[in-house]
Amino acid sequence: MISVYCDGGARGNPGPAAYGFVVKQNGQTVKADGAPIGIATNNTAEYTAIIKALTWLADNCAGKDLNFYLDSMLAASQLSGTFKVKNANIREMIVKIRELETQFGNISYRHIPREQNTEADRLVNEALDGT
Repeated sequence: MISVYCDGGARGNPGPAAYGFVVKQNGQTVKADGAPIGIATNNTAEYTAIIKALTWLADNCAGKDLNFYLDSMLAASQLSGTFKVKNANIREMIVKIRELETQFGNISYRHIPREQNTEADRLVNEALDGT
């Protein structure tokens, strides 16, 4: 099983934004990435992290089952089908996510507390700080 921790953030909303994701297989980190994305909202940054993770996973782990862990309750709920998507930009990003999902087995999206997502959060802040 592959675990994927994603986070996105913006300083200001909108404001300078970045994404971060960490991929773990059998508890070991196999990929960690984060980068600035320009001026965006928090939600756009959160969904960008998921898209970037799925894009990397498609090249390296196609066909596998994935467990995503997100500290964004909105993103976890929208991707799980619990919440409706009203924002047109987010809807477009979810279409891209659904396209990428076809390359994998079972995928789950789970909300976790921020303190359980510290690695992805650190990558977001490092990208925003320019380190």
